[in-house]
Amino acid sequence: MVQFWLGTTFIDAAESVTVARMADDLNYHTLALSDHLAYTEYGSRYPYTDDGVAPWKAETHWPDAWVMIGAMAAVTRRLRFATKVYVAPARDLFTVAKAVSTAAFISDNRVSFGVAAGWCRDEFALTGQPFENRGRRLDEMIPVLRALWEGKPGYAHSGEHYDFPPLNIAPVPTEPIPVYIGGESEAALRRVAAVGDGWIGARAYRPEQLDEVLGRLSRHLAERGRTLSDITVMAAVAAYPSVDLYRRLEDKGVDATQATPWAMPNDSERNLTGLALKQATMERFAAEVIERM
Repeated sequence: MVQFWLGTTFIDAAESVTVARMADDLNYHTLALSDHLAYTEYGSRYPYTDDGVAPWKAETHWPDAWVMIGAMAAVTRRLRFATKVYVAPARDLFTVAKAVSTAAFISDNRVSFGVAAGWCRDEFALTGQPFENRGRRLDEMIPVLRALWEGKPGYAHSGEHYDFPPLNIAPVPTEPIPVYIGGESEAALRRVAAVGDGWIGARAYRPEQLDEVLGRLSRHLAERGRTLSDITVMAAVAAYPSVDLYRRLEDKGVDATQATPWAMPNDSERNLTGLALKQATMERFAAEVIERM
């Protein structure tokens, strides 16, 4: 059955905890948070619009994902949380390791680590991390993070980008943290095939676009002796939600998709705003789609 992830990008951070409670009660599978450090006049081209301009403003909220997950985990019971996606190579290795491990521990293993190499050179400059080798660093970072999250004493690593003596971090979760790789470039899809537990699509796709990306992903997986059924495929589509739509996605091998119900209100909901709009549209989507799936 398709998992329904609730996309919370661009919402007012003051609403996030309440939205998480509602999602928990309404049987959404995962609440997804996006990641940006700061707003500036980006010199980098945004890759998912025709004009290369990022579709948000200076006042758009980008709360720290791991702090927010901690707050939401405290008021929910079964809802999972994922980053869609966290730009890990814009941070140092141990900042990432500790934040994700702590969030997974305090949420009782309800965290998935959605990660990508990132597109915004400006943000790497803010944190002092090199932009040019971000993909190679991420390739090395992922298995090191997994080892650190196991919590075994005396883990050491000596690699091209990271080198440290025997150590361990604590607390760590009691179950492995799923690692989902975001992006649709060849490098990103190769990374999914090599080290990913899943793939996160970079945007809302038209059906033919999704078929093309899944075809490329399947080829990279085959080179590693894997298939789409060996990973979690998370992809959103640019179409009005319906049970029939999600059944077709299942047939394509999609395991999870994103819903943002308040982005498509019906006539009776158009006069609502804020949490009232989110509650009404989330309840309708749950009744019309989630419960029928």
